[in-house]
Amino acid sequence: MFLELQNLYFEDLTLGRTERMSKTVSSSDIVGFAELTGDRNPIHLSQHFAAKTPFGGRIAHGLYTASLISAVLGTRLPGPGAIYISQTLNFRAPVRIDDTVDVEVKVVELIPERFRARLSCVCTVKGEVVLDGEALVKVPSSGVQKVASA
Repeated sequence: MFLELQNLYFEDLTLGRTERMSKTVSSSDIVGFAELTGDRNPIHLSQHFAAKTPFGGRIAHGLYTASLISAVLGTRLPGPGAIYISQTLNFRAPVRIDDTVDVEVKVVELIPERFRARLSCVCTVKGEVVLDGEALVKVPSSGVQKVASA
Protein backbone atom coordinates (compact mmCIF):
# COMPACT_ATOMS: atom_id res chain seq x y z
CA MET A 1 0.00 0.00 0.00
CA PHE A 2 1.74 3.10 -1.24
CA LEU A 3 -0.23 6.30 -1.65
CA GLU A 4 0.45 8.36 -4.74
CA LEU A 5 2.53 11.39 -3.78
CA GLN A 6 0.80 14.76 -3.83
CA ASN A 7 3.10 17.70 -3.23
CA LEU A 8 1.24 20.61 -1.68
CA TYR A 9 2.73 23.90 -0.55
CA PHE A 10 1.43 26.01 2.31
CA GLU A 11 -0.18 28.34 -0.24
CA ASP A 12 -2.20 25.40 -1.64
CA LEU A 13 -3.89 24.65 1.68
CA THR A 14 -7.38 25.81 2.61
CA LEU A 15 -9.45 25.30 5.74
CA GLY A 16 -11.47 22.13 5.42
CA ARG A 17 -9.21 20.52 2.81
CA THR A 18 -9.38 16.79 3.48
CA GLU A 19 -7.52 13.67 2.40
CA ARG A 20 -8.47 10.07 3.14
CA MET A 21 -7.00 6.61 2.86
CA SER A 22 -8.03 3.11 3.91
CA LYS A 23 -5.90 0.18 5.02
CA THR A 24 -6.98 -3.34 5.93
CA VAL A 25 -4.84 -4.57 8.82
CA SER A 26 -3.20 -7.97 8.37
CA SER A 27 -1.44 -10.22 10.83
CA SER A 28 1.79 -9.63 8.90
CA ASP A 29 1.37 -5.85 9.37
CA ILE A 30 1.21 -6.37 13.14
CA VAL A 31 4.15 -8.77 13.20
CA GLY A 32 6.18 -6.42 10.99
CA PHE A 33 5.40 -3.45 13.23
CA ALA A 34 6.47 -5.48 16.27
CA GLU A 35 9.75 -6.40 14.54
CA LEU A 36 10.35 -2.82 13.48
CA THR A 37 9.65 -1.24 16.88
CA GLY A 38 10.60 -4.03 19.27
CA ASP A 39 7.14 -3.89 20.89
CA ARG A 40 6.47 -7.59 21.28
CA ASN A 41 3.57 -7.30 23.72
CA PRO A 42 1.77 -10.64 23.38
CA ILE A 43 -1.60 -8.90 23.11
CA HIS A 44 -0.48 -8.10 19.56
CA LEU A 45 1.31 -11.36 18.71
CA SER A 46 -0.18 -14.28 20.65
CA GLN A 47 -3.77 -15.37 20.09
CA HIS A 48 -3.51 -17.64 23.14
CA PHE A 49 -2.46 -14.72 25.39
CA ALA A 50 -4.80 -12.17 23.81
CA ALA A 51 -7.83 -14.47 24.11
CA LYS A 52 -7.56 -14.14 27.90
CA THR A 53 -7.69 -10.32 27.82
CA PRO A 54 -10.79 -8.12 27.74
CA PHE A 55 -10.24 -7.78 23.96
CA GLY A 56 -10.71 -11.53 23.45
CA GLY A 57 -8.10 -11.67 20.71
CA ARG A 58 -5.12 -10.01 19.10
CA ILE A 59 -5.21 -6.28 18.47
CA ALA A 60 -3.00 -3.96 16.45
CA HIS A 61 -0.53 -1.67 18.17
CA GLY A 62 -2.10 1.74 18.79
CA LEU A 63 0.89 3.41 17.19
CA TYR A 64 0.49 1.24 14.10
CA THR A 65 -2.92 2.85 13.63
CA ALA A 66 -1.37 6.27 14.31
CA SER A 67 1.30 5.57 11.69
CA LEU A 68 -1.45 5.49 9.08
CA ILE A 69 -2.02 9.18 9.86
CA SER A 70 1.68 9.76 9.20
CA ALA A 71 1.27 8.07 5.81
CA VAL A 72 -1.38 10.63 4.83
CA LEU A 73 0.66 13.57 6.14
CA GLY A 74 3.84 12.51 4.36
CA THR A 75 2.27 11.64 1.03
CA ARG A 76 -1.02 13.53 0.50
CA LEU A 77 -1.80 16.34 2.96
CA PRO A 78 0.39 18.24 2.92
CA GLY A 79 2.75 15.66 1.37
CA PRO A 80 6.49 15.47 0.72
CA GLY A 81 8.52 17.97 2.73
CA ALA A 82 6.00 18.22 5.58
CA ILE A 83 7.64 18.12 9.00
CA TYR A 84 5.81 16.87 12.09
CA ILE A 85 5.88 19.38 14.95
CA SER A 86 3.47 17.56 17.26
CA GLN A 87 0.67 15.01 17.35
CA THR A 88 -1.99 14.29 19.95
CA LEU A 89 -3.56 10.83 20.01
CA ASN A 90 -6.67 9.55 21.73
CA PHE A 91 -7.09 5.79 21.49
CA ARG A 92 -10.84 5.11 21.52
CA ALA A 93 -11.23 1.44 20.53
CA PRO A 94 -9.08 -1.52 19.47
CA VAL A 95 -8.17 -2.32 15.88
CA ARG A 96 -8.21 -6.00 15.02
CA ILE A 97 -6.77 -8.17 12.26
CA ASP A 98 -8.85 -7.80 9.07
CA ASP A 99 -10.33 -4.47 10.19
CA THR A 100 -10.25 -1.78 7.52
CA VAL A 101 -9.06 1.49 9.04
CA ASP A 102 -10.35 4.62 7.32
CA VAL A 103 -8.11 7.62 7.94
CA GLU A 104 -9.25 11.21 7.48
CA VAL A 105 -6.95 14.21 7.82
CA LYS A 106 -8.47 17.72 7.57
CA VAL A 107 -6.96 21.20 7.72
CA VAL A 108 -8.50 23.01 10.69
CA GLU A 109 -6.09 25.94 11.15
CA LEU A 110 -3.48 27.71 9.05
CA ILE A 111 -0.66 29.70 10.68
CA PRO A 112 0.82 31.71 7.79
CA GLU A 113 3.58 33.50 9.70
CA ARG A 114 5.16 30.12 10.57
CA PHE A 115 4.02 28.05 7.54
CA ARG A 116 2.25 25.64 9.86
CA ALA A 117 -1.03 23.80 9.58
CA ARG A 118 -3.08 22.21 12.34
CA LEU A 119 -4.82 19.06 11.12
CA SER A 120 -7.68 17.04 12.57
CA CYS A 121 -6.86 13.32 12.36
CA VAL A 122 -9.53 10.63 12.71
CA CYS A 123 -9.29 6.86 12.21
CA THR A 124 -12.47 4.81 12.05
CA VAL A 125 -13.42 1.16 11.62
CA LYS A 126 -16.95 0.55 10.30
CA GLY A 127 -17.86 4.13 11.25
CA GLU A 128 -16.60 3.83 14.85
CA VAL A 129 -13.81 6.19 15.89
CA VAL A 130 -10.83 4.11 17.00
CA LEU A 131 -8.31 6.96 17.20
CA ASP A 132 -8.45 10.73 16.93
CA GLY A 133 -6.22 13.70 17.58
CA GLU A 134 -4.52 16.70 16.04
CA ALA A 135 -1.27 17.14 14.20
CA LEU A 136 0.75 20.31 13.82
CA VAL A 137 3.00 20.29 10.76
CA LYS A 138 5.43 22.66 9.11
CA VAL A 139 4.56 22.91 5.43
CA PRO A 140 6.96 23.92 2.65
CA SER A 141 6.20 27.27 1.03
CA SER A 142 6.29 27.77 -2.73
CA GLY A 143 7.90 31.16 -2.09
CA VAL A 144 10.82 29.87 -0.02
CA GLN A 145 13.91 28.99 -2.03
CA LYS A 146 16.51 26.59 -0.65
CA VAL A 147 19.85 28.22 0.04
CA ALA A 148 22.91 26.14 -0.81
CA SER A 149 24.96 25.39 2.27
CA ALA A 150 28.67 26.08 2.27
